[in-house]
Amino acid sequence: MKKVLFVASEATPFIKTGGLADVVGSLPKCFDKETYDIRVMIPKYLCIPEERLNGITFLTNFYVDLSWRKQYAGIFTKKVDGITFYLIDNEYYFAGPRPYGNIYEDIEKFAFFSKAALMAMQKIDFRPDIVHCHDWQTGVIPLMLKECFRGNDFYQGIKSVMTIHNLKFQGRWELQKVKDVLGLPDYYFTSDKLESYNDANYLKGGIVFADAVTTVSKTYAEEIKTMEYGEGLHGLLRARSNDLRGIVNGVDYQEFNPETDKYIYKSYNARNFRKEKIKNKRALQEELGLEKDDKAFLIGIVSRLTDQKGFDLIDCIMDELCGENIQLAVLGTGEERYENMFRHYEWKYHGKVSANIYYSEELSHKIYAASDAFLMPSLFEPCGLSQLMSLRYGTIPIVRETGGLKDTVEPYNEYESTGTGFSFSNYNAHEMLGVIRYAMEVFRDKKREWNKLIDRAMAADFSWKRSAKEYEEMYDWLIK
Repeated sequence: MKKVLFVASEATPFIKTGGLADVVGSLPKCFDKETYDIRVMIPKYLCIPEERLNGITFLTNFYVDLSWRKQYAGIFTKKVDGITFYLIDNEYYFAGPRPYGNIYEDIEKFAFFSKAALMAMQKIDFRPDIVHCHDWQTGVIPLMLKECFRGNDFYQGIKSVMTIHNLKFQGRWELQKVKDVLGLPDYYFTSDKLESYNDANYLKGGIVFADAVTTVSKTYAEEIKTMEYGEGLHGLLRARSNDLRGIVNGVDYQEFNPETDKYIYKSYNARNFRKEKIKNKRALQEELGLEKDDKAFLIGIVSRLTDQKGFDLIDCIMDELCGENIQLAVLGTGEERYENMFRHYEWKYHGKVSANIYYSEELSHKIYAASDAFLMPSLFEPCGLSQLMSLRYGTIPIVRETGGLKDTVEPYNEYESTGTGFSFSNYNAHEMLGVIRYAMEVFRDKKREWNKLIDRAMAADFSWKRSAKEYEEMYDWLIK
């Protein structure tokens, strides 16, 4: 039996702020249970809702030496969907209304969590073959594994994997402060290890010391080796390119299934969508106060409203777009200027634009099911999950060719009748507008072609099973 421990700062069903939690919560369920024993370790935040901790069991406690501090750590466990989760408890570090706070507090918090996670393995007598670390919060684990636990036989031969979910977030802070937190000698704070542009950098440490490095799509794995996307670490990632691979994230096909989805107005599948999908559109138009019009091209957006997601492009062409027979259903929160931008356009084009500036799981499912197309014009996108969900619901993605969007959406080819969506390559508002108009033309004038697009979109397989197979290959290669 091959043993793997996922260590991360969040995981469904306990705590979620973004796609990382979906990956860590869903992926372990999809491995071959006969061959792999995959377990998950996360912090026991005080903000985890009480009902999600029902049935949790206390195992043991111990003390963690962190530089000159000595801190309590408790270990709790709970089984969910056949996967064993361990939660590391410490009220000093894990209090507060959110998992993350000020970066200088998080630097110490996740140094503690990383060391506690490694120590906990011995306390619960679970010795994994591989520790799979996710994002900067666990970046010092590969370093600690190789250096701090070197003299302990229990840890000998354990391999580490570092997965980068978004290279923009690296866990950077002042060198001297991080030295004080980690209690490591100066030797580790050089440009070939933890030091980066005069700061200490947790993610860099993970990339340097891990046995393998992964990211969440093949194209993003190539992009981050360039100066444009490399966020200052492109040289290091090029140096480690033999150990770097891109594996696309998946979607939980049980949770996101138009045939069984309890949130949507009318269930449908790949056989009956021609009759049933439109009923979702009509119901959403009514709920959101959009004009009732089957012929209007309904575009969905479910997203964090940030620069990364390409909303400055939408702002540039919104007036031209709303001159067409289109409707826009927007759901999400984020930067104030984008929240206000969509509120303004809802006021200006009432009945055409619906701005829902909050987050609702239920409404997100309704938008995936009801929309004709789904817009994601991201500046960069490591993987992206929304386009995978929209494919699953037969809602045609319109995306910019970057990162995971390029890997998962095949552009429509009218001559060969292939493709699952529409895409544009340059970060340019009018190039995007041209592609939206082209998609609208196919929707309006070539209904048969549009339905074939939906057929191919719904047949695409981006379930976690597919991703798990690629991770299994990597694990086998590492263990051998």
